[in-house]
Amino acid sequence: MRRSSWIVATTSTLAILALAAPAGSAIAGKRGDGARTAQRLGVQLVPKNQAGKSAGAFSNAKGANPLIGLLSDPSTADHAYWKSATKQQSAKRAAKRTAAPKALAVEPLLVDEEEPDGIRGGNDTLATAQLIPAFGSATNRRPAARILGTLAPSVAAEPVDAAPEDNGSIPLAGDSGLSGSGSSTTTEATIGDGPHGSDGDRTGDFDFYAVRGASAGQRLFVDIDTPASTLDSVVILYDAAGNAIAANDDASGSLDSLLIFVLPAAGDYSVSVAGFPNFQDDPQDSGSGDGAGSEGDYAVTFGLDSIDVDTYAVNLRAGDVVGGSVSGSGTLLSVHDPAGREVHGSTQDASFIYPPGSPLPGGGNAVVDHVAARTGRHYVTVIGAEGNYDVTLEVYRPGPQAAGVIPTLFLDFNGQRVNTGIFGGAGVRQLSPLSAFLGRWDIPASRYDALQNRITDTVVENVRGDLAGVRVRVLNSRDHADPFGQPDVSRLIVGGTIDESGVPTIGIAQSIDPGNFETEETALILLDVVSGPAADDASFNHYIRPTSNRVSFVGIALGNIVSHEAGHIVGSFHVDQFNRRLNLMDQGGNFPLLYGVGPDGVGGTADDPDVDFGEDIFNPNEGFTGIENTAARTLWGLSP
Repeated sequence: MRRSSWIVATTSTLAILALAAPAGSAIAGKRGDGARTAQRLGVQLVPKNQAGKSAGAFSNAKGANPLIGLLSDPSTADHAYWKSATKQQSAKRAAKRTAAPKALAVEPLLVDEEEPDGIRGGNDTLATAQLIPAFGSATNRRPAARILGTLAPSVAAEPVDAAPEDNGSIPLAGDSGLSGSGSSTTTEATIGDGPHGSDGDRTGDFDFYAVRGASAGQRLFVDIDTPASTLDSVVILYDAAGNAIAANDDASGSLDSLLIFVLPAAGDYSVSVAGFPNFQDDPQDSGSGDGAGSEGDYAVTFGLDSIDVDTYAVNLRAGDVVGGSVSGSGTLLSVHDPAGREVHGSTQDASFIYPPGSPLPGGGNAVVDHVAARTGRHYVTVIGAEGNYDVTLEVYRPGPQAAGVIPTLFLDFNGQRVNTGIFGGAGVRQLSPLSAFLGRWDIPASRYDALQNRITDTVVENVRGDLAGVRVRVLNSRDHADPFGQPDVSRLIVGGTIDESGVPTIGIAQSIDPGNFETEETALILLDVVSGPAADDASFNHYIRPTSNRVSFVGIALGNIVSHEAGHIVGSFHVDQFNRRLNLMDQGGNFPLLYGVGPDGVGGTADDPDVDFGEDIFNPNEGFTGIENTAARTLWGLSP
């Protein structure tokens, strides 16, 4: 069985409630509830036309890179293509870093796993983690470590008979055969042989498997293999109430699926296997699919606590920027905070998204980064295939602190001649100024100063007022001479259009820079979509009514987008936009949250909420798991 990639979803103590997309959202009109659920869980909706093909780092042939682009409709993104591009470009960065490594102050620690080879259970939990006491950023500790370990074989899977058709819903589910902790089973089946496949009514075939009597905290393992089939599998996990809580589509660039999930509660669960792009509107109804997708034979392996997990403990200080990569048999790397919550899990190397000035490591099968929100013991966990692995772990103080500088964010409202090639655009282009878009929001020229004030004040409140200790300078093009090109100045250009820039997005940053080691970057905030017709929910006009304070709403919404892009260039990834937790790093597709539209659905009224940086779940479409603290990343990325 393939063990080249692992997709993990974990639970946490952070209460984040699922929220269906609002009626006007980008995915509301696309197919049915099944498609909305799939996207919320991280499954793409569009065909994977470019998956696996060679891709440039910022090729716009498939749209703007969704990792750094604020897309008007992220449901149209070909995430399979971009993950392929990410893998290729990150490998190139790792090769360059190996050829010209960053100089470390000391030799890395060499750490051997203490758990004997072939044994499971010695360091499988946070409570039994192997401590690396000499690692850290504090005086007399080493900021780099190389961890050599071995993952023991998984529990041997017992064969079980495939369930007869129709097994396409939770009530009709066959038995997975799992019998408690340490059990593993395997069976072979076919998508397409049921009454709803391509030879039936063509609503789409689903195979359901019941996992009964599971315990809270058990790690469920579901692995799909298709050695002689063209099936593009999709796995979805449902809880006892029939709520979809986790999913996986592609693993390690293949069309096979692999899901590992830490079960949040004791009880029964159901696993659905289907063929992309068929999504089920009602898991209680086997005939509720939205059309037969790919079909074919597959083998599925289930397990409960059936795989080896190796855990290491390290002591970090608040503000420490830790980076890690794993090669060999390890294919999942994750970091947990002192409360035991996963704060960054990864099965991919997305390190090409870091700027050239970042010292954080990349390469291997998976790369993580984390900015410690508080001092305390943190944990690094390795999961993967049987055999030896090699972990690189490095820790740095944030860039502004290490250099003793105060960063500057320059808000440019005047329009600029800028090389948009760094974002995948067409090269040097002239971008129109903010003032050119006032009429599209029905804001008179006499209110232009007020609008600039509101944008600037919003950014200041988001990046400085809410985060104690930040001393970042926030300048703007009306009140200050253009400082870009001077040391430690990053600019955020508010103006231009998709046609002018050649970049199909609302906003885009030059990089994602945990720790803000590169303090001289550029981001674009384009204005054609957000000033477009009211029918588009990505447009501010969608939320403007006669009762709206237009200047206040447009200024705050633009200030939030500027803050979003600033969040990228000082270290934050996107978070889940389809839950009720407001966060400035929400990805597009649920714009009322990012724009700060209140319950009345109208912008610029008294019930509009204040949107801030904070804790939220990593965006599931982008290949990461856990809880991202975008406030901590912003705070330490801007703190001298």
